[in-house]
Amino acid sequence: MRQALPKVPVPPLKQTLDTYLKCVQHVVKQEQFQKTKAIVEKFGAPGGVGEVLQRKLLERRDKTTNWVYDYWLEDMYLNNRLALPVNSSPAMVFPKQTFRDQKDALRFATRLIRGVLDYKALVDAQKLPVEFARGQLAGTPLCMEQYYRLFTSYRYPGLKTDTLKVQTNAASSAPEHIIVARKNQFFMLDVVANGKQLNEAEILSQLEKIMKMAETAEERLPPFGILTSDGRTEWAQARDALIKDQTNRDSLGLIESCMCVVCLDEPSGLDPRDTNRALLMLHGGGREKNGANRWYDKSLQFVVGMDGVCGVVCEHSPFEGIVLVQCSEHVMKYIAGSPSKAGSSIRELPPPRRLLWKCTPHVQGLLAASGERLQRLVNNLDMDVFKFNAYGKEFIKKQKMSPDAFIQVALQLAFYKCSGRLVSTYESASIRRFQQGRVDNIRSATREALAFVMSMTDERGTFAWSRY
Repeated sequence: MRQALPKVPVPPLKQTLDTYLKCVQHVVKQEQFQKTKAIVEKFGAPGGVGEVLQRKLLERRDKTTNWVYDYWLEDMYLNNRLALPVNSSPAMVFPKQTFRDQKDALRFATRLIRGVLDYKALVDAQKLPVEFARGQLAGTPLCMEQYYRLFTSYRYPGLKTDTLKVQTNAASSAPEHIIVARKNQFFMLDVVANGKQLNEAEILSQLEKIMKMAETAEERLPPFGILTSDGRTEWAQARDALIKDQTNRDSLGLIESCMCVVCLDEPSGLDPRDTNRALLMLHGGGREKNGANRWYDKSLQFVVGMDGVCGVVCEHSPFEGIVLVQCSEHVMKYIAGSPSKAGSSIRELPPPRRLLWKCTPHVQGLLAASGERLQRLVNNLDMDVFKFNAYGKEFIKKQKMSPDAFIQVALQLAFYKCSGRLVSTYESASIRRFQQGRVDNIRSATREALAFVMSMTDERGTFAWSRY
């Protein structure tokens, strides 16, 4: 159930300015700090700009549910013109699956879809258990609003800023179809027929039809999904060109109104080690692999690779990572459960609908340019997944330390060892104990962190780094 929570407070102006100076002092040179301090003091002087803006913030707090929500959404996401893959969209890699054959992979995809429907039913009925804070705030209820955007959100590209649309209609008009991507083609799969949800046997049968349709299509349509991997302005321009044709408008409408996307990927041909699996979730491997077998504007994309590389990619603007994790864990637990025995009969169902597109020479050029930019993005990303096996969070807790704080200080030490200085650092902090709360910033590059890393790198000190 949705619960009443307090509003996000507006800190006193002096507290805000003092905290800002405290955070910046040790990450800039003294001369820079003195200039900054003078600007801050002028800003916060009696009758100055700071007091005027503080009053406006207080007024905004009184008039809105959450005074910072729109600012955060726009500055963090919607105004950002960078491409979604790598730059914005987080991914979660599922355990490597061992599929004996293609049908085995489709059985996994079937269970995944049923798990998604099971979780969506909890969301629609508002039966998700309320989450509570831990630690010093243990027992404090947390805002659950982000969960209600999981299956009803879509990010529309804009020339200057994007638009996040969240369907708020009654459950009876909620989306009842998913989009399945296969070989860069898109198919509409109705998950409800004659008022009844498809059972596992029916979903599997429909997925098999999609696989066959993708293989035997007389006309292989261009890879339109690759447009969604482009910069937001470029994609907005391409979308404006697409919607001049009714066929394209119809296909876009079906994608934009679906509950999620399921991407049935071709084998990548890469060694399925952790690093490659993570890269494939982030960007699909580029235009030559599965980079166009995606639709990045949709909030949830579940990936099922025929080679067992599986996971989920989310469009970040509607919700934070914990929501993605909770949903994914529910789905994975559902997949691991006993297959459904009931409803194994298959009704006569119309085949899934293949989405059609009209491609002009101009759009063909846009597709080629998007593919080139995605490939540059793929080539420019250096990432290596490293597993540290010496100890984990339980050992850190036994030392009476927060695992999160431990890692944050370790990051500060690593950066300092590389560059000889600290820089302003962002770490997310949940503010879900407030109405529509998402995250705020922890500035982990503190004076205390600086003192620690300096002592750890001082060979003359008792706690020299070389001793660890």
